[in-house]
Amino acid sequence: MCARGFDRAPARGPSTSPLDSRERLKSAACVFCEIVRGAEPASVVWEDDLTMAFLDRRQFHPGHTLVIPRQHLCDVRELDHTTGAALIASVARITRAVAAAFPNHGLSLWHSIGEAADQEVPHLHIHVHPRMLDDRLLRVYPSDPPVPDKPVRDKYAATLSHLG
Repeated sequence: MCARGFDRAPARGPSTSPLDSRERLKSAACVFCEIVRGAEPASVVWEDDLTMAFLDRRQFHPGHTLVIPRQHLCDVRELDHTTGAALIASVARITRAVAAAFPNHGLSLWHSIGEAADQEVPHLHIHVHPRMLDDRLLRVYPSDPPVPDKPVRDKYAATLSHLG
């Protein structure tokens, strides 16, 4: 089970993967791990030793690409510095490529964590999505989100600075 609440199916039979048994159990039912292993088809855009990028099956706008770490991680909170640096470098590379290759008025990058955020696949992935004016995709805020006073924001910042 991912630390964030996604259940995994038990591993099926012996594995030739270099992953230890805990990692195999963690990633047994993950479609992105299956893509990394070559067991599921994907339209691969880029790959290196630590990351992979492939087109999302759903193309609301052409060029919607997912960038993932090859290692099974449920979300960004499980990311180490080395893999994190490689992931961000790949995200930057893919963002430049998508911006140059597909019509857009801008791009959105996002990573969802958990059910409330609509995370559909429990494997860390960053969406690189071309955007068009008024496409109404990913409306994050309600019409009038609250704007707390600065002392309240400072309190939030102090809380976070002690945890990070």
